[in-house]
Amino acid sequence: MRASLLPILLAAAVALGGCAASLAAGALGAAIQAGQGEEKAIPNLGQAAADACRAHAARFGEVRIIDVNPRGPGRAVVWGTVGSGDARRSFECRYAGKVAGFRLRAITPRRGGAG
Repeated sequence: MRASLLPILLAAAVALGGCAASLAAGALGAAIQAGQGEEKAIPNLGQAAADACRAHAARFGEVRIIDVNPRGPGRAVVWGTVGSGDARRSFECRYAGKVAGFRLRAITPRRGGAG
């Protein structure tokens, strides 16, 4: 009787060991998530990001927003241009509740005609 019970007990131990590891991993993941805090979604995130980036870019000239791309709760990337004519430049603005990064680039003129 004992000989037939041994494989069953070993199989049960392995199964329960996997279950316990899975439970521990789930608990650890929940604890990490709770420790990070909950990010609140911003209503009208696109408009908030565009407004903040427009205000930041305004010091470089006339601002034109081209696109706003949400990147997660409370985050977005805004692309646009500043200035006019030959002095026009493009910008990329990272928004995370406020302007978190801003990159200004020269716009290179196209060569030849697309035709």
